[in-house]
Amino acid sequence: MNEPSSAYGLWPLVIINSLIFIIFAFSFTKPKTSRDWRSFGAFSAFIVALFTEMYGFPLTIYLFSGSLSATFPGVDFLSHNSGHLLEDIFGWGGDPHFGPFHILSYILIIYGIVLLVSAWRVLYAAQRDHQLAIIGPYAKIRHPQYAGFILIMLGFLVQWPTILTLVMFPVLIWMYVRLARSEERDAKLKFAEIWAAYAEQTPAFIPRLFQKK
Repeated sequence: MNEPSSAYGLWPLVIINSLIFIIFAFSFTKPKTSRDWRSFGAFSAFIVALFTEMYGFPLTIYLFSGSLSATFPGVDFLSHNSGHLLEDIFGWGGDPHFGPFHILSYILIIYGIVLLVSAWRVLYAAQRDHQLAIIGPYAKIRHPQYAGFILIMLGFLVQWPTILTLVMFPVLIWMYVRLARSEERDAKLKFAEIWAAYAEQTPAFIPRLFQKK
């Protein structure tokens, strides 16, 4: 029973990890409107809630430790490694950092970051030249920057699911969809027929397996 007290309560790690991802998100979103700030604030709250339970206070684990221990006897759900709930629930055993769910989470997070970075480069160049972003990741989907954020959050959910982040995840998706639609209305007014042709050919968030001819 000594592990929970040493494995959690690491508030400097909560602050450092939260700041890293919040500053990273801010550098790519650069919120301007009130809606931008709301979506950025919600993402920041998601990140803080995640790392608070990961290193600070494991609220989800404490709330469900009794029922989880009864359902999965032999698993110490108050240990830090058991915050990787999916690894324990599916009984993979061993170090959860090398389990299939943790590996999947790394893939989602890294791909989300790569997508976000590559999309921002294209978007920045297009905005500088007063053009519509239609190359690179924008050739596959219309909103790769928001898709990148969603993949990052999904990766963290797979790695370390909590009550708060599970509730916040669909809310954030809804906010990103609204923000994307608002941006599309502006693009339609500015680029007219170019936007119409691009939107007809390119899906919003999920790429097509086969492109239209």
